[in-house]
Amino acid sequence: MNHSQWKTRRTRKLLGEQVEESAAYVEAGYAFALGQAVHDRRRELGLSQAELARRAGMTQPQISNIEGGDSVPTLPLLTRLAKALDASLTIDLDGDSSTFVFTAHDGDRSSEAASDGGSSAA
Repeated sequence: MNHSQWKTRRTRKLLGEQVEESAAYVEAGYAFALGQAVHDRRRELGLSQAELARRAGMTQPQISNIEGGDSVPTLPLLTRLAKALDASLTIDLDGDSSTFVFTAHDGDRSSEAASDGGSSAA
């Protein structure tokens, strides 16, 4: 088959064809969705990556790697991130899909994080 007959994964899905995704592809989607949720909540609070890193006891490059989907933090690190973002983190893993939602703690002006982009899904 030459390149003119090749279909992208997206095209195959749109045509209703069965698309098998590798474990690495699914895991990358999880990492990206988590990173997007961290980014959205950080921006909602008006924090820089450096400030979030300071609050979470991390470095700015570590925050950048998480937000870019380049690394998946451990559970203790997720706990520190949620505390630094003044939010609870809900993770829903269901088969090949996932949802990451930061919900602002009571009294925070940004209590609608889930509906205003504080959530991300893969």
